Amino acid sequence: MHTYLPIAEISASVPVLFGLGLVVGVMSGLFGVGGGFILTPLLFMIGIPSTIAVGTQGNLIVGSSFSGLLAHLRRKTVDFPMGIALLIGGLAGSFFGVRLFHWLTTLGQIDLVIKLSYVGLLGTIGALMMVEALTALRRRKSAGKVSIKRKHHNWIHGLPFRYRFRASGLYISVIPPLGIGVLVGVMAAIMGVGGGFIMVPAMIYLLNMPTKTVIGTSLFQITFLAGFTTMMQATTNFTVDFVMAFYLLIGGVVGAQIGTRLGAKLDAETLRVLLAGLVLAVSVKIAVELALPPAEVYSIVGG
Repeated sequence: MHTYLPIAEISASVPVLFGLGLVVGVMSGLFGVGGGFILTPLLFMIGIPSTIAVGTQGNLIVGSSFSGLLAHLRRKTVDFPMGIALLIGGLAGSFFGVRLFHWLTTLGQIDLVIKLSYVGLLGTIGALMMVEALTALRRRKSAGKVSIKRKHHNWIHGLPFRYRFRASGLYISVIPPLGIGVLVGVMAAIMGVGGGFIMVPAMIYLLNMPTKTVIGTSLFQITFLAGFTTMMQATTNFTVDFVMAFYLLIGGVVGAQIGTRLGAKLDAETLRVLLAGLVLAVSVKIAVELALPPAEVYSIVGG
């Protein structure tokens, strides 16, 4: 397996790696996301190559997501049938995404694709989430209470293969959850993310799932999908640094428990605003780095 940093150098960076894991763990427990969308750019910033960052962070996502999932299992806020449908789609998408990752690596374009994906996807999703969350907050202040119309029927309710998801109070087709899972799986492989920043908004606004079951169900899917994606990256692209992942994992497990407790004290609208702000901040940071000229410019001159 690939090891990017010698153990001696990693030992000197243990506090940094633990701190990064802790931050991502808190994000996982608080928002129901794997945290890869924030960890991967942070690894870029401390000098880890993008291919190693994408392949390695999956280990942390597994640990932090599983730690947060345990807390939601105790509260019985996990919709298992919905989680399984999302997971099936996610596994298929991850398999395809790892193969695409390998192809882009051979072309030498993987770094650019990863960073452009972050800017485009995070920017779009973060902006949409922020607009909706701020609108919900304004309605709550003016009306005193936000009423979520979960019974509103849209095009999803006309699709075939319906199933009753009792924990979420839904009777919808399994096709949309499978499709969401496929998209999340591809993103998990290409961008090195758990996919929660895509899945959570989709579950709330597209599937109309209640917030109380969204986070636990998201963590259920992310735990298994991240494990599968990491295994594929390790065996196909050899881009997993298990030594570095170990130190990240310790911080992530601790942080997930802290985040879960914090999340229980905040209302749903506030959580959405915070998550949207975080997604937008990461997108802007990467966009600025892409726009700025490199510190050292090299040129190839024929001679």
